[in-house]
Amino acid sequence: MLNTAALKYMFTACTFMFLAVPAVDGGTKTADFKGADTAPANRHVKQFVKTYIQKNGKSLYKIGKRSSSPFVIIDSVFKRYGLPVQLKYLAVVESELQIRAVSKVGAAGPWQLMPATARILGLRINSHHDERKDYYKSTRAAARYLRDLHEEFGDWLLVFAAYNSGEGAVNSAIKQSGTKNFWMLRRYLPEETREYVNKYIATCFYFEGAYSPALLSKTFNLPYLNSSKSFSNIQPVKFTENKQAPKKAETSEEKYNRILKESEESLERSNRVLKKIK
Repeated sequence: MLNTAALKYMFTACTFMFLAVPAVDGGTKTADFKGADTAPANRHVKQFVKTYIQKNGKSLYKIGKRSSSPFVIIDSVFKRYGLPVQLKYLAVVESELQIRAVSKVGAAGPWQLMPATARILGLRINSHHDERKDYYKSTRAAARYLRDLHEEFGDWLLVFAAYNSGEGAVNSAIKQSGTKNFWMLRRYLPEETREYVNKYIATCFYFEGAYSPALLSKTFNLPYLNSSKSFSNIQPVKFTENKQAPKKAETSEEKYNRILKESEESLERSNRVLKKIK
C-alpha cells in the first residue's frame, strides 16, 4: 500500500492538476488546468472510470502489489526512449503485467504483441523461444511501436486506439469524421477500442490518482508513487519470476484473515481514488 508520505504527495499533486478525467486533447500539448470539464463524452468516461474502479478495484490492488519489478523495467526503458512512464499502464490493461499471457488470437507477453508485429519490431519468435515473453526485450519493442505511433498520430489517445485496433482503423475514423480529435471521432472506432481507451484512463487514474494530458507530457512526469528511487540510471534487467521457498500451508483461519485484510485494503484504496472523481 502507499505510505502516508506518498499519499500526501499524491494529494498535493492532484490538487495542482486538472482532475477532470480527460481533457479534450489527448496529446502532449500544454494542458489547460482551468475550468470544469463539460464535454459530454468526458462525462461519460468519468462514469466509466468510477464503475471500472468499483468493479475492478480488488484486481487492480493485487496487480499493484506485484508491480514493482515490471514497473522498474518499463520505466527504465521508456525513459531511454523519451516516452512518458505513465504509458506503462497499457501493460496493465493488456495483460495485467503477466509475462506468460496469451490471447485467443495469438497475442502474447505483457504487451500482447501479435507475431507479425513483434517480428517487424525485431523480436525473435520460434518453436523454442518467444521474445514477446521477455520483459525487457518486449518492452523495448513496445516502446519503439508506441513512439512510431505517436509520430504518426501526434495524440496519445489515438495511439492507444491504434495499439488496440491498428493504424488502419484509426485512419479510417479520422477520414470519416474529418478530425484527429479522439473525442469527436471515437464513435467511428470499434466499441472494443473505445472501451480499451477508457480502461487505460481508469487504470491510470487508479495508480496515479489523476488523469490528464499533462501526465503524458514529457515535461510533466510524476514519479512512480510506490518508490522513491530514480529510474533514470537503472541498467536494463531481465524480468524473472521470484522463486521463493514453499511457505507453510495456511490454516483456514489464517486464509480467511488474509483474504479479509486484502479485501479491506483494496476497498480503502478504491474509495480514496473514487473520492477524487467529481
